[in-house]
Amino acid sequence: MSASYISTFVLTLLLAIGLAFFLRAASKDRTTVVDVSSKLPPLEVLSGISNWLESRGWKREGGDIERKVLRFQGNVLFSPLLAVFLSILCALGGGCLGLVICQLFPVIAWWPLVLVGLGPLAGLFYRQRAFRIESVELQLISSTEDSSSVLRLRAHRDELIAMESELGKNLALESDGSLVSSPI
Repeated sequence: MSASYISTFVLTLLLAIGLAFFLRAASKDRTTVVDVSSKLPPLEVLSGISNWLESRGWKREGGDIERKVLRFQGNVLFSPLLAVFLSILCALGGGCLGLVICQLFPVIAWWPLVLVGLGPLAGLFYRQRAFRIESVELQLISSTEDSSSVLRLRAHRDELIAMESELGKNLALESDGSLVSSPI
């Protein structure tokens, strides 16, 4: 066996490991907690956020009056385009790994090319892991009845970023800015 075949085999295995980590990261839960303050009264802020969430398809689940918590639930859909992309990527990777194995071990014949069939499994895996029920939790931390309020928001990171960018000016929301400035 040539050293170039072995190095190609090792690199192809590393690419397969990278694909596995990418699949895991694509369906990872990214729930984040952030504290937000506003100069507006708590009822105005809570009703503004509630209306915005309901307009985006979130359903009010209830809450806890003693803890001053409101909860919303919604289904997180998977991206069909990403599922197809991952399936194609996995099929190509399986085909490449199969070709390298065929070159390293010619006795096996064409059987390693069956690894191309792993492609649809990657899309199905992503689809099952990414489709889940998410929740948004609004907790009133402190307030002075007529002037200002502090909320603790617990939700998916992308939902918090959308909330901060769309409602920030209307509801005078202020946070530490870590969601928008973070590179991830």
